[in-house]
Amino acid sequence: MAIPTLDAFQVIGDPSRRKMLMLLSEDSLTINSLADNFDMSRPAVSKHIKILYTAGFISIQDIGRERYCTLKKDGFEELQAWLAYFDAFWASKLKKLETILNNKLPN
Repeated sequence: MAIPTLDAFQVIGDPSRRKMLMLLSEDSLTINSLADNFDMSRPAVSKHIKILYTAGFISIQDIGRERYCTLKKDGFEELQAWLAYFDAFWASKLKKLETILNNKLPN
C-alpha cells in the first residue's frame, strides 16, 4: 500500500501524529516504544511513522535491531514559513492601526 503524499498541515492534522511529534520532542524513541503510547495496531503506528518520515518531520536510524525515530526540522520549515507570512501580515495591519490611532488621538 502506497503512503499518500501529504502537505505539512495534513500531516499534523492527525492527533496521533501530533502526539508522536510531541513525544519525540522529548527524546528519540524506538518505533516499539513510540507505539506503546497508542491504543492502535503496530501496522497503524507504522503507517503514521511512515507519513511523518516521508514529510520530513522525523528521521529513522537503525541501531542494532532497533529503529529509532528522531525529530527532523525539514517538515516544520513549511509550517514555519506559512506562519511567518501571517505573522508579518498581522504585524503590518497592527502597525497601520497604531499609526491611525496615534494620528487621531489628541496629544
